[in-house]
Order: sequence, then structure tokens, then C-alpha cells
Amino acid sequence: MSVPEAAQVDALRLAVVRLERKLRKSAGSAAVTPSQYSALFSLDRHGPFRLGELARREQIGKSTVTRLVAGLLAKGLVERHVDDLDARSSIIAIAPAGRKLLHDIAEGSNDYLRGRLEGLAPDDLARLLDALGALEQLGERP
Repeated sequence: MSVPEAAQVDALRLAVVRLERKLRKSAGSAAVTPSQYSALFSLDRHGPFRLGELARREQIGKSTVTRLVAGLLAKGLVERHVDDLDARSSIIAIAPAGRKLLHDIAEGSNDYLRGRLEGLAPDDLARLLDALGALEQLGERP
């Protein structure tokens, strides 16, 4: 296949945005912002981190990550520990409440998505599942 046309790119973007919005709404994820959710997910899967490393992974500035972590600390979703290698630095780790929130959000989103997938025609479902690798690559690129 050649380079996608502008209309196809626009349609894909709109479909992803709409699906993401519906997944967030169905999961009851109003407790955190999308940026906070992303940071929690990174901390859960790959953390704990120093603030600078979390900023790099989330592709945000240091002042932004400081505010983001402050909000998560206030909600009890992350914990701050002194870095054993450098007492001037902090290590941020996901707290049990943050892990539970991620689980609850994933469960709600998966239930919603499973129901939607079950409504697809078998050929459409197969094509969508075949595209998972490509969609994952798109999400991993900076």
C-alpha cells in the first residue's frame, strides 16, 4: 500500500480519538487526567523512576512532570522516596491505590471494548486484530 491519503489519516485520527474518549468514559477514569494515567501506567510497567526519567519517558518537561507528580501524590496514587544513590533526588513509585486505579480503569475499558468487538463482523474483527502490531508501533514512537 502507498502513502495514505490525507482523508484516510484524518479518519484514522478521528476514530482513535473517539475510541479513546469512549474507553475513558466507560472506565470511570475521571479520577485522573490522561497525562496522570499515562504516568501511572509507566510507573507500574517500568518504574520506579527519578523525576527526570519519568519526564523523558512521558516526553514532557521537568516542570510539567513536577506538577503532574504533585497531583498524583496529593491523590495518594504515587509515593516519593529518597534516592539511595543521591539524597538530593527522589524516586517516584506507584502506590497500591494507583495500582488499584489502573486495574479498575483497565477492567472497565476492557469490558466496554470486548462488547464492541463482539459486535463486529468476523472479517472486520480479524482485520482489526491483524493491525494490532502496527497500532502498537504507532503508539510507541516518539
